[in-house]
Amino acid sequence: MKNYCLLAGIAALMLASCTQTPKKQLTLSGLDPAKFQTEVNQAQTALYTLKNKAGMEVCITNYGGRIVSIMVPDKNGQMQDIVLGFDSIADYINIPSDFGASIGRYANRINQGRIVLDGDTIQLPQNNFGHCLHGGPKGWQYQVYDAKPIDDTTLQLTRISPDGDENFPGNVTATVVYKLTEDNAIDIKYTATTDKKTVINMTNHSYFNLSGNPAQAATDHILYVNADNYTPVDSTFMTTGEILPVKDTPMDFTTPKAVGQDINNFDFVQLKNGNGYDHNWVLNTQGDLTQVAARLTSPLSGITLEVYTNEPGIQVYTGNFLDGSVKGKKGIVYNQRASVCLETQHYPDSPNKPQWPSVVLEPGQTYNSECIFKFSVEK
Repeated sequence: MKNYCLLAGIAALMLASCTQTPKKQLTLSGLDPAKFQTEVNQAQTALYTLKNKAGMEVCITNYGGRIVSIMVPDKNGQMQDIVLGFDSIADYINIPSDFGASIGRYANRINQGRIVLDGDTIQLPQNNFGHCLHGGPKGWQYQVYDAKPIDDTTLQLTRISPDGDENFPGNVTATVVYKLTEDNAIDIKYTATTDKKTVINMTNHSYFNLSGNPAQAATDHILYVNADNYTPVDSTFMTTGEILPVKDTPMDFTTPKAVGQDINNFDFVQLKNGNGYDHNWVLNTQGDLTQVAARLTSPLSGITLEVYTNEPGIQVYTGNFLDGSVKGKKGIVYNQRASVCLETQHYPDSPNKPQWPSVVLEPGQTYNSECIFKFSVEK
């Protein structure tokens, strides 16, 4: 009888354990991976988590190759999520944004959406003041990359873009490899090949707020840009073709200063045209990955971001078009200038400015671009 009761008790416990709802396994940043599982254009989306031995965490979705969250320690050792984004795939699909995206085929703007290759004029979509921005309204940030986790710290994403994708020529195979290093850096390597002459310019479009609190503007962040020159824009945000010195202008970040120090000086026409900073700086680094291209620090958290790249330019964009109409992760409203974007790139509209470094990719060539986001703490 005692054995029977014992067995009955064990059976009851086993039944109870089987009927309990499994506890959700959230990421360190509080994301629920289940909310990133759906199907877009017959392709499966998911959330992938990279972790290093130091405890840093980076979450990425293959929808648009987007960085969703970055968790790094602040000056008090507290982990902070320092990028803007959404906490479900539904929001990424339903609310158009570039948050964290792997941009392609062409990052930034192409004048009137027109390029000429071998004498043929190609008309691309015009989705921003008459220009083609970030590859058009169906650019790669709205497509699903094939994801292949390599190990705990590395994710490879592949996008096969067919000939005529947003009217860009050539069947292009592009890869984005995210690697989280042991010294708290995200090393992003881009490659692409084509079977027909085309143009390529890829970047990452993360919106950084290094305080960890995007409810506060990032205008207090201290910015350094290793550039003596920049490319001015007209009132439609299109580069004019000039390269001008930053010296004695609000565009000078060769000496670190607060992002907001001069940002509202609309008497300076470039800040009026950009509604703040939304410009390409001509880097002094000459493609040297060992030289700092830009540095951004939050005085509040002490978190510092250094950017390294082999690209000739970097776009500094201060979230000027954020207007409080979008709620991001944890229901936080994203107001104007809640972030700073640092987009490594070839210069905007390079296909139409032959005096600038070329973005043309020929069959048999391989496009290679690299961007390193390295994080540390300034105490």
